[in-house]
Amino acid sequence: MFIQTEATPNPATLKFLPGETVVQKGPFEFVSAEEADGKSPLAERLFSIPSVTGVFFGFDFVTITKSDDTDWQHLKPAVLGVIMEHYMSGLPVMADNQSASDMPDGEGFIEEGSEEIVSTIKELLETRVRPAVAQDGGDITFHGFKDGRVFLKMRGACAGCPSSTATLQHGIQNLLKHFIPEVEAVEAVQ
Repeated sequence: MFIQTEATPNPATLKFLPGETVVQKGPFEFVSAEEADGKSPLAERLFSIPSVTGVFFGFDFVTITKSDDTDWQHLKPAVLGVIMEHYMSGLPVMADNQSASDMPDGEGFIEEGSEEIVSTIKELLETRVRPAVAQDGGDITFHGFKDGRVFLKMRGACAGCPSSTATLQHGIQNLLKHFIPEVEAVEAVQ
């Protein structure tokens, strides 16, 4: 098995491509070992590596977030070893009882009477934004819409990325404002 790696715009994350499907339905994000416990055998093993602070599974990639005090040069071989061992074991990435619907989608609130606007926002995010950020090892999901403001949840490589503010303000906000005049601003939520 050959696992490729790709840098992401976030220096604290690295994207690992095992050359096969990671999760059919997803994505899935874990920000602690406790969160992964019983839900993902692979995430559990990855969190056993010191300095791993986040695990994100996309369709065909795994994004790992590390603590700032560790260099990728030292961490990358351990992560590659765990991913390779996991795939060689034949164990599933996610526990059998887990599906994307079991994970919180983060949708918080929708302003009354704005259902059509929200539908268009979600469609633009799904068709134009999410495929682009998946290339960088992350994901952005809709969280809410109120008073002309779109609230988005950034995950994987996008969470904590130094360029995420520019992505939100200049990329996503401009795109949404172009297609939906009611959109005045885009904000990230934790």
